[in-house]
Amino acid sequence: MKITHVEVHRIDVPAASPPFRWRDGLSGSAPVGDGAVLHIGTDEGAEGVALFARPGAYSTLRDLVDRVFRAELVGADPFQREWLWHRVWELDRIHELPLPTLGLIDIALWDLAGRYHGEPVWRLLGGFRDAIPAYASTSTFSSIAEFLDVADQCLALGYRGIKLHAWGDARRDAELCLALREHVGPSVPLMYDGSAGFDLPDAIRLGRALSEADYLWYEEPIREFSISAYQRLAETVDVPLLVAETSDGAHMNAADFIRAGAATFGVRAGTTLRGGITGAMRTAHLADAYRLRAEVHGSDIPNHHLCMAISNTTYYESLVTSVNVVRERHVDDQGLVHAPAGPGIALPLDFGYGSELLPFVEQPR
Repeated sequence: MKITHVEVHRIDVPAASPPFRWRDGLSGSAPVGDGAVLHIGTDEGAEGVALFARPGAYSTLRDLVDRVFRAELVGADPFQREWLWHRVWELDRIHELPLPTLGLIDIALWDLAGRYHGEPVWRLLGGFRDAIPAYASTSTFSSIAEFLDVADQCLALGYRGIKLHAWGDARRDAELCLALREHVGPSVPLMYDGSAGFDLPDAIRLGRALSEADYLWYEEPIREFSISAYQRLAETVDVPLLVAETSDGAHMNAADFIRAGAATFGVRAGTTLRGGITGAMRTAHLADAYRLRAEVHGSDIPNHHLCMAISNTTYYESLVTSVNVVRERHVDDQGLVHAPAGPGIALPLDFGYGSELLPFVEQPR
């Protein structure tokens, strides 16, 4: 079997309703955007797709396919995912590929393999579980009172834990984290994500509050350029650190965080920023060798499959962006996400697709 065509389809990515925001200094939710789907086909009719839904995705991906990817892929064996994964990293050396594009070919080839074999990808990866608890991962709200109200709604809807994305002010965020622990009591798992908003002194200040409030993990408080800063943070605070989310290099970079003693809870694994499914699985196996967690980042469908395949992940991350909480459709009233049943990976229902992509869209439960 050989790859014969590589196409890019433009899709409409709807704006969040209502719009939401992240910490001070970061952009909020995007307006209606031009997303893209990478579509790989073969001489035997096997096909696979991968979604790229970030702002500007269509123009970015179309350029990369026309200029770089198509020439590499046409004529290649689609089942040689390992070889093609390495080729993408070789191409990155010259072309400096945007981090979220490094895994798109890999995801499309895993989707193709699943469809060819008639199996969901999580089963091709070995399969570890068929359900996983979900935590509510908040956007940034206006006040402590709003956060506490959202937390109450999330717990009433069945979510098994809550992760805060707050304002990026160490003193104010610490006050929120302590207030949430007091509000929900000692038994609810709580996490905090700093979205890389702090330098080391403020990260230490906030980390001490999280330690006092018994948070499960402390995620990405500092930009991940300086592993030595994370090493110092790990030596100074008791709250466990979850690291290596946005740092380029997949398992290669995660290895250095672990070796430095900076991953005291674990490392991030996910298809979007860790080089696709192959990169995420490498990262998870690396972490497992050190008896650390590999927490799956993001709630898109490829990450559903990772959650079912990775033994050392704890939760599914479900985004909550409104003060009027609506439980994500993949999460049931017990706070569980169940394994996908269809072949391959599937595109989400949410976007506007042309007729040629409809066979790849997930089926509602």
